[in-house]
Amino acid sequence: MSEPPGFHMSPDEFRRRGYEVVDWLARYYEEVERYPVLSPVAPGDVRAQLPDSPPEHPEPFDDVMADLERVILPGVTHWQSPNFFAYFPANSSGPSVLGDLLSSGLGVQGMLWATSPACTELETLVLDWVVDLLGLPAGFRSDGGDGGDGAGGGVIQDSASSATLCAVLAARHRAAPDGDLGGLVAYTSTQAHSSVEKDVRIAGLPASALRTVEVDDTFAMRPEALAAAVEADRAAGRRPFFVCATVGTTSSTAIDPVPAIADVCERHGLWLHVDAAMAGSAAVVPELRFVNDGLDRVDSYCFDPHKWLFTNFDCDCFYVADRSALIGALSVLPEYLRNAASEAGAVVDYRDWHVPLGRRFRALKLWLVIRHYGAEGLRHHVRRHVELTRELVGWIEADDRFEVAAPVPLNLVCFRHVGGDDANQRILDACNASGALHLTHTRLDDRLTLRLCVGQTHTERRHVEAAWARIAARA
Repeated sequence: MSEPPGFHMSPDEFRRRGYEVVDWLARYYEEVERYPVLSPVAPGDVRAQLPDSPPEHPEPFDDVMADLERVILPGVTHWQSPNFFAYFPANSSGPSVLGDLLSSGLGVQGMLWATSPACTELETLVLDWVVDLLGLPAGFRSDGGDGGDGAGGGVIQDSASSATLCAVLAARHRAAPDGDLGGLVAYTSTQAHSSVEKDVRIAGLPASALRTVEVDDTFAMRPEALAAAVEADRAAGRRPFFVCATVGTTSSTAIDPVPAIADVCERHGLWLHVDAAMAGSAAVVPELRFVNDGLDRVDSYCFDPHKWLFTNFDCDCFYVADRSALIGALSVLPEYLRNAASEAGAVVDYRDWHVPLGRRFRALKLWLVIRHYGAEGLRHHVRRHVELTRELVGWIEADDRFEVAAPVPLNLVCFRHVGGDDANQRILDACNASGALHLTHTRLDDRLTLRLCVGQTHTERRHVEAAWARIAARA
């Protein structure tokens, strides 16, 4: 009896449609500047143009692509536009997209070394490469920098939020291996990312267990205020256990003084985690390695290649100086995952290094990016973004209608019109409504402040110059 006809896409059709999709993406990258950067659709517009129910019968691929053009594309905010200056970048690149395609095509589930050895071993290698590429402490390498079995190592997480959660869980395990969470207290600055509070809550602690430490006039954590908060909590019988310092805050790229914070943590036995989500990539440029100051004294560290190292979302590099607390916090071994390689202790099983059991082959895209650009290419583009940012600062400072609102260590400028909040809101709304660029805002010193981040893969001087001309014209 013959098999009934199937519904799968055949290899020949996959090949043909795959060429079409790659051509579509290549054309999109060529034409992305002609689209309004910020999507102009109203809430509900996209859904209203699509059927309420799924199709009963197979639909032609041509119809799907037509709807992509007609419905989906107008509802996209174009993060890959060189005129995208909002938030922090989520930049991508050709080799990264191809690496993601290879990962999706292989369909690997890399929860254990045994479920796909290359998935684990390439990830370990690439994360060791990144240590060398960015000049990070050798102790973050899988071999400790000496070719042996290192105490630390790295793993790819989906985001800095997840990496910080894992740091909190590891610190909690070290501080309370018996599971008694009573009185545990964590610390971060008032300028830290909101994910720190969420991570503390996910870790089973109340929001009141997180202390937000005041900052100085550069918006960086004050170590003396941290020390005072820790000492007050100890005196009250509470149990300080975790500090998250930020290198490159979301609002202004403020850089917390990690060495001074490490002094406090070492004095009181606290886990010190550093979140360098966007700023960490700057260390690919030797003269910008001030972002690494003090990292040889921290317990964990993370940064996002998917922000400023041309690797599309999601890809966060998370490192620990000693993997034992992390694995102790997250390792659960049911019978159905037991295997000879794991039992022998001869391999790394990354399922023990993060919250999910399952994991994609993310290392492929980072591997392709590093091999395509080389250290030389990565340095060139990151350095150029910083140069363009400094040029923009000069233009702002030369216009007496505007002021720079915070130090500019890297590629984010926080600035504002001297006319006050209403004037800045009007400029922000007009620029974003134009479709020619996309900016976001923050509040610094309780004043509405414009943010312009230069970090999109293909942003050139002409894009920054045109953005400033449009902003100045609306002043």
